Amino acid sequence: MIRTIRLALAGAVIAASCTAATAQTVRMRGTIEKTDGNVLSLTSSDGAEVKLTLTENAMIIAVVKASMADIREGTYLGSAAMPQPDGSQKALEVHIFPEQMRGTGEGHRPYAPVPNSTMTNGAASGATIAGVDGSTIVVKYKDGEKKIVVPPNAPVLRYEIGSKGDLKAGARFTVLAATKKPDGTLEANRINVGRDGVVPQ
Repeated sequence: MIRTIRLALAGAVIAASCTAATAQTVRMRGTIEKTDGNVLSLTSSDGAEVKLTLTENAMIIAVVKASMADIREGTYLGSAAMPQPDGSQKALEVHIFPEQMRGTGEGHRPYAPVPNSTMTNGAASGATIAGVDGSTIVVKYKDGEKKIVVPPNAPVLRYEIGSKGDLKAGARFTVLAATKKPDGTLEANRINVGRDGVVPQ
């Protein structure tokens, strides 16, 4: 019986590995052209026309303009940044998460879309310090902390829980991980959509 269970578990692991290996995910950005239920007609940033189906439980994240003044003690945020010689990170952008998304992607790791960059998600700690190079914030996560310098030209954005009403023609979007389907279309369980002309990073 134990041997049978082990064989079944091994088979499940192999099947899961094969599924993971065959499921290709892509990151994409661009503009929404039109919507038809859960199917979006999109133009990607490289000019390609793409069909994207959102899953029934897909998370729609509205992206709005924010500022450093919106960051307070304990604010959960993320920042794509470039490592600096002194060990700090120079922000390429900062995004503030809603409370419902606290804990999303917590930690510090490489950020694949931008060569040699990093992504740090965690809670702001201590006062934001204004300096010549920009404002400096300390972001703490479960395994450590990083000092992030936010230059004046780095966009600061806030994520809000959105709805299908945000999926408007002309809105800019980012999909972090869309799965390629056999028919060439894409499917995703999350989409970030800019409000009022905001371009999601």
